[in-house]
Order: sequence, then structure tokens, then C-alpha cells
Amino acid sequence: MVIQYKCPNCGSDMAFDSESGHLSCPSCGRQDNIETFPETNILRRFDPEEAKEYHCENCGAVILTEAETTATHCSFCGAPVLLADRLTGDLAPAKVIPFTISKDEAVAAFRKWTKNGRLTPPGFASGDRIKKMTGMYVPFWLYDIDGQADVSALATRVRSYTRGDTIYTETDFYDVRREMDLSYLKVPADASEKMDDELMDKLEPYDYGELKDFKMPYLAGYLAEKYDYDDDALFSRVESKIVPYIDSYISSTISGYSTVSYTNKQILANKKNVYYTLFPVWMVYYDFDNKEHTFAMNGQTGKVVGKPPISAFKVAAWFIGIAASAFAVLKAISFAVGGVLW
Repeated sequence: MVIQYKCPNCGSDMAFDSESGHLSCPSCGRQDNIETFPETNILRRFDPEEAKEYHCENCGAVILTEAETTATHCSFCGAPVLLADRLTGDLAPAKVIPFTISKDEAVAAFRKWTKNGRLTPPGFASGDRIKKMTGMYVPFWLYDIDGQADVSALATRVRSYTRGDTIYTETDFYDVRREMDLSYLKVPADASEKMDDELMDKLEPYDYGELKDFKMPYLAGYLAEKYDYDDDALFSRVESKIVPYIDSYISSTISGYSTVSYTNKQILANKKNVYYTLFPVWMVYYDFDNKEHTFAMNGQTGKVVGKPPISAFKVAAWFIGIAASAFAVLKAISFAVGGVLW
């Protein structure tokens, strides 16, 4: 089933407006509050085996999509299209963080970011090199985790003191035990096979204070995908994220000793709650030196991540500059102490 939101005033296609947070008509300016917008009653669930073919309600054109697509545009008339049967039942997201940065704002912010690279090649920030900028909702799982730690360690505290001509070293030994419960709320993991996990991780943090209960109109005008991996498949990745934080916290509670040797350390992470959530991401495809470079921007905060090209000439000049500065300092010290530096 295809959903397209028509303006009650003029019949134009409505889309989500990141500035107002409303469903907006670009023709007459009408805006509707999404929180009070009537839900479309959809009972049918998506069967992964069914044909991935839909028809645009505007022009009747065939819309062919990949199995993961949940929101897109008609290639012929450009109308925002939601594939509702892929957003219901078990595939319905629980939460969404709406876009707060418009495409124009994203373009301006990205161009500003390209100018901050001190080691990027000349011309990287010049010209109109943005090949494509796509706003899309990326599927994430948010995990509430209950963590437990059971730790035993042998610690020492060494004290040295002098009496007369004798230096004494005194070592005290301690058996250390820690049992603790730790909770971590809304730990994210992207659930899309297409997205680079490292790139998505670097887009964090998101402001969870802006989490909304999922409603389809938030997706109107953007691309969106359903998850490729369920929450069980990604839980080991989430564990690998939080265990270092638990380990660091344990270390912080065992301080003031000269040495600490762990004899037992057990860290368990248990999944308490899971939320299927859509995060806003601007994907930026940038053309430079006959190559396409991919970057990502947090659609809520404007944070940009990616690996820009590096100029070998600028890197060499940077190292030469450091070496010259170090040589000048050493030479000044040498003259100050009356020596000669060759």
C-alpha cells in the first residue's frame, strides 16, 4: 500500500518540514501538526516474498524499490511516497528522531566543514562539488542494558620512609572485592546492512530528548529503510560497546593502591528493553579528483563525519615546519648555555 499525503487545501503533495516540525504543503503553505494528525488505518503486514512493485497515486507510474525501502520518491513526478505495509506490524518503528536540519542548511554546514581541513588538497573546498545529498532515516536499535560486575583483585600499597641511615619499604596487601549493578539507557546500534557501522557510530550523540513516538508523516519527503538485522543479531556489538565503560568504571573504584592484580573479573550485560528507532542522516556524495567521497551528517545536530582526502604536499610541509621549529628551539637553548649546535 502506498501512502501520499495530499494537502486538503490545494491537493499538492505534503512533506515533513524540518524547521517547523509539521507536515507542510510547499504550494499553499498549509501546515498540520503531526502529533494530532489522524493515523491511517493499515492492517496488512508486509510479506518479504511479495513483489517489490507499487504504483504512484499521483501519476500512476510504477515504483520499483528494494526490499528494505520504506519511504522514497516517485521517479517520474517526484512525489513523496511511503510504503505503509513495510512500516506496520513487526516492522513498525517505536520511535523516531525527526530531521531538524533542512537540506539548504545541511549543504551550507557541509561546505563550511570542508574548509576546516588543514591537510586537505587545494581545491577540495572550492566549487560546487556536492554530487548528491540525500536525507534518509536510518534504522537503529536502542538498548536499555542492565550490567553486573563481579570482581576480585589483589592490591598492594607501598610506603617508603627513612629512619637514620636506613630506608624502609613497607608493603600492605589487600583483598579487593567489587559487586555492582550498572544500567545503560538507549545504547544505539545501526541495523542497516548498507550503512558503514563506523560512520554511523561517529555520528553520535543524538539528543534523545527529541525522541518522538513514530508516526508515518515524519518520513514524508525523505528516504527510509527498514532494519536488516534484528535486535538479537546486534546485541553482541552493543555489549562490545558498553563493556569497556563498565571496565573503566570498575578501575575507577579501585584507586589509591600501588598495584592492582585482578584474580577474577566477570562482566555481564543483559538486554532489558529494546526500541526500534529511525535516526535522521544526511548522506553526502562529494566529487573530487574524479572520485566520489562519501560523508554523513547527523540530521539533528549537524555533525559531519567521513575521511576527506589528504594532501601529501601539505603533510610533508607540516612535518618540515615542525622539524624547523624544533631545530630553532634547540639552537636557542644551545646558544643560551654557550654551546654550539651543528
